[in-house]
Amino acid sequence: MALETIRDQAEAVEILRRAIDTGRVAHAYAFIGPPGVGRRTTALAFAKVLVAPSGGASAARVDRGLHPDVQVIGPTPPASNPKGVAAIRVDNVRELERRAALRPAEASHKVFIVDEAESMTGAAPQAFLKTLEEPPARTVIILILSQARALPATVLSRCQIVRFRPRAAEGVALLPSGAGEERERALGWLAQAQSRGPEAILQIGEAVGRDREVAEAAVETCWLWYRDLLCAHAGGAVELAVFAGRAATGRRTLDEIVAGLSACREAWLAIQGNVSPRLTVEVLLSRLTRAA
Repeated sequence: MALETIRDQAEAVEILRRAIDTGRVAHAYAFIGPPGVGRRTTALAFAKVLVAPSGGASAARVDRGLHPDVQVIGPTPPASNPKGVAAIRVDNVRELERRAALRPAEASHKVFIVDEAESMTGAAPQAFLKTLEEPPARTVIILILSQARALPATVLSRCQIVRFRPRAAEGVALLPSGAGEERERALGWLAQAQSRGPEAILQIGEAVGRDREVAEAAVETCWLWYRDLLCAHAGGAVELAVFAGRAATGRRTLDEIVAGLSACREAWLAIQGNVSPRLTVEVLLSRLTRAA
């Protein structure tokens, strides 16, 4: 089974394997976890089990992106502006809805994988909600996102949630669950801001709102991330890293790292001085994105 190749995500794999074994495959799933933990790989493995249970050439076509019953949708720039911000727009959702209404071309199921689902903009989440409320038969939709707050609760309530745990470097323990979840969410925000720019930053600001504790956790996480970058830049041991050595993979000059730390310090002072939590996080992510 393709799912047997998935490493370090036993709980997620067990949920999917049980659904297949009992014949109770949900019409929609939300794969939630930080980048780099195997969400997309697991989604493709699950798709292979559904459309090519015997493996062989049919499964190989899924790997190559050539199977007619497996579609991967991700953020793209506007058709009118190839250099614009990449996002999943309402037109993309309408096209998914149109394809989902068709019969499978050759398999028993159709699978739609929506990568970086948090990049849905404008009316896209509401349009997507309609598809989830009236799911076509034999259609499975998998949303891949970094944290649950990235989409409206009305959307996620119609999906089976499958959580993916952060991976620890060998010999390094994970953070305690409570702090780990807050920090992984903040790291996801930092990644979104640096990959998608101002639009993502504004969405993150909306998610923070007036919640001072969430903003403080975000600022602290960015501070610790840049601290890890500095440690890695200086050749420090992986055991010294807060985030299990992952910052060692980030490529930053010393000046960029120092600028990031300075931005984090100023954000911390701002939020302690009763500056708006939302504004503090938006300004910090803007400065860190610029520094990157």
